[in-house]
Amino acid sequence: MSNSSTQKNFFNLHTQGLGYLNNIRLVEPKKGTPFYSCDIAALVGESSKPEYRFFNCNVVGKDTENLVKRCQDAVNANKKVLVAFVMSDLWFDTFTYQKDGKNHKKGDTGVALKGRLINIKMIKIDGELKYPNPTEAKTENVENADVELVTPNA
Repeated sequence: MSNSSTQKNFFNLHTQGLGYLNNIRLVEPKKGTPFYSCDIAALVGESSKPEYRFFNCNVVGKDTENLVKRCQDAVNANKKVLVAFVMSDLWFDTFTYQKDGKNHKKGDTGVALKGRLINIKMIKIDGELKYPNPTEAKTENVENADVELVTPNA
């Protein structure tokens, strides 16, 4: 008789990017464990005139949660918090607009892009590198983040 263990295999969808961290909050569901959530305005297109893709992320993992919490005061003070991030398990959710806006009317259906924020590789606050620590940082391909960009009105 042999003991065999079954190993589960998963398909992972990871998305990497550079974007602005916004709206950091602690979500406290009625049933379940509280968790942190945030919004990321990811940069796409030419660096001279970038466009944004907005994601609502559940923060996953203690290290990632600690890094996000370290940024909360800067985000609340309306500072530019630029992060190199990794998200997984992207999905979309529909919702109904509750009031009229510039590009929609009350009652219109909207779509929110969502994901799990699983890693932060770099943090710059108002252009100053905060993570990884500049004295300990290994040279990675995130140095092009020195481009001056406009913070979106998210």
